[in-house]
Amino acid sequence: MQTDLQDKVVVITGASTGFGRGIATKLAAEGACIVVGDLRENASPAGFDEEPDLTTSQLIAKRGGKAFYRKCDVTKRGEVKALLDAAVDRFGRLDVMINNAGVYRGGKLLHEFDEADLDVCFDVNVRGTFLGSQEAIKIFLRQGDGGNIINLVSTAGLQGHPKQSVYNISKGAQANLTRCLAIEYGHEGIRVNGICPTYAKTALTRAYADDKDFDKMFVESVPLKRWGEVVDIADLAVFLASDRSSYIHGALIRIDGGETLCRYSV
Repeated sequence: MQTDLQDKVVVITGASTGFGRGIATKLAAEGACIVVGDLRENASPAGFDEEPDLTTSQLIAKRGGKAFYRKCDVTKRGEVKALLDAAVDRFGRLDVMINNAGVYRGGKLLHEFDEADLDVCFDVNVRGTFLGSQEAIKIFLRQGDGGNIINLVSTAGLQGHPKQSVYNISKGAQANLTRCLAIEYGHEGIRVNGICPTYAKTALTRAYADDKDFDKMFVESVPLKRWGEVVDIADLAVFLASDRSSYIHGALIRIDGGETLCRYSV
């Protein structure tokens, strides 16, 4: 099917598994050319991925799409720049940058976290998004015809939660970075938006999904009475990447089944 995403070049960090993999395969199905950036090429064995024996680029190729993988540590500028340069070298340009790579630390009160927990959340969630956005914007400005940045934030970037303060403050910084980028670069035709999921089934949440008590508590707290799925987030990312969302800018879109509306009980 021909869409406005046909032959658009999309770089996605953390795309070997989870949200990134789901977004990559959905965009490839719309005709986009995908560049997978991640520390490891294989899908996480702890995840819920389709055909986990195949890498993301192999899965896309199997379905008739275009994709390749390049190893990338998003905390290192040189590797981020090399990832984006590889996209331009292979496909001729860059159209969409999706800063998806992220880490989670939780399960402790503030005074129980150590600096290593804080450092890894800020290094990956904040520095990774900062570097990915910076290097993408440089390319967009050189190309001179705009661009599109999508950041995978979280409802944790919009409100507080118990026992995950280091994660929440990193996601709060990522949310404000999204707003700042939108203000600074909208006039250049560069759109910037954030996706804010609640708990969805990925390798990052496997322990919670397998915990019957947590599962029951979480489902009861959500008006739609279910977990998020990777496809929910992927469908929104496709919409934001396309011209169908051309007047959505600087938004932090909750995709949470209504979870952040209230603590649900009826």
